[in-house]
Amino acid sequence: MKRIAQVMYINPDCYDEYAKRHAEIWPEMKKLLKEYGATNYSIYLNRDNGQTLAYLEVPDIGTYNAIAKTDTCQKWWHYMAPVMKTNSDESPIADDLEEVFHLN
Repeated sequence: MKRIAQVMYINPDCYDEYAKRHAEIWPEMKKLLKEYGATNYSIYLNRDNGQTLAYLEVPDIGTYNAIAKTDTCQKWWHYMAPVMKTNSDESPIADDLEEVFHLN
């Protein structure tokens, strides 16, 4: 199992809306995440600076990354774009973190 951690950036006035949208995640998006291998997925928000830490586990990173090409994922990005910093294709700006320690 591969572990993924990323930092993303929420707009300062949108913290509650970001949390609300994830609390009400579309069933089809939730199903898609599981179909593409995501497990143990959590997102943490730092309300002091708007950064999130997303952590998930996947069997294969390439398979998981293919989720970006699906209509459902792209619609989710469009839905989330008003509340977070995004790239020109509306994907979230996400900085990958390098794992430097893991306690098994």
